[in-house]
Amino acid sequence: MKETGYVLGQSERAARRLELQDRHFAAPSEALLDALAVSPADRAVELGCGPGGLTKRIAKRIGATGRVTAVDASDGLLNEARKVLAGAGNVSFVRADVAQPGAWIDGATVVLGRAILHHVPMAEFLLGRLKATLAPGTRIGFLEPDFRRPLIELSRAHAKRPELTPLLTFAKAINDLYSAWRISGAVGASLTPAMQDAGFADVRHQWHPFATDADVLENMGLIYEEVRDTFAALGIISSHDIDAEQMKLAALTPGDLPPVWGLHQVTASV
Repeated sequence: MKETGYVLGQSERAARRLELQDRHFAAPSEALLDALAVSPADRAVELGCGPGGLTKRIAKRIGATGRVTAVDASDGLLNEARKVLAGAGNVSFVRADVAQPGAWIDGATVVLGRAILHHVPMAEFLLGRLKATLAPGTRIGFLEPDFRRPLIELSRAHAKRPELTPLLTFAKAINDLYSAWRISGAVGASLTPAMQDAGFADVRHQWHPFATDADVLENMGLIYEEVRDTFAALGIISSHDIDAEQMKLAALTPGDLPPVWGLHQVTASV
């Protein structure tokens, strides 16, 4: 998709949050690479590489005999990724709209993305294009956040613990933001049946809920800051209220907080 279409993660300022997110997503990221059996024989294409956190993990698995093509719509984040992968001779970078697969995907043996499909309006169109474009036997996999599934546990806990209100406020704000931009904060929840319907084979799903630890709380604060003006312009939450919510998040004690989001891991083959 075009750079202006991203809700989060399109600026150099976003790189700090995405680096924090990479640490937070470490275990599920390695689980995705395991499930896809990424190896030195592969020619991997990463959709929405951002500042290169997952790219670095892929490149390490593939080594000198494989090849990684990292694709993103943001010049700023591609520049950050180039810094992270400086000296890696097995990685090339492409600035492109990932929703419109081009020549850069030709010859891929594995295609993957982390937290990218929820930034693509009507991501099902992309899934259909991938099914029509990729060669038989290509492995494909995604990690996608879900900001709605955890609301059940969160709201249940909040009924007895009013101090959790800042978590509910953030969850509502991020879901309202995605709705306003007509993109899905829960595309991962429908990804398994969508890929089955598209004709992908061996579709497998795993759910990775996240404890709301210090990294997650910091990430929430950074998201508020990153899209502060957008939140205010859309009437979701004012800049003044964001200041207050950031303070409330910082005052929470990690250790016994319910999840605010998790990751869906979905893998398949063409």
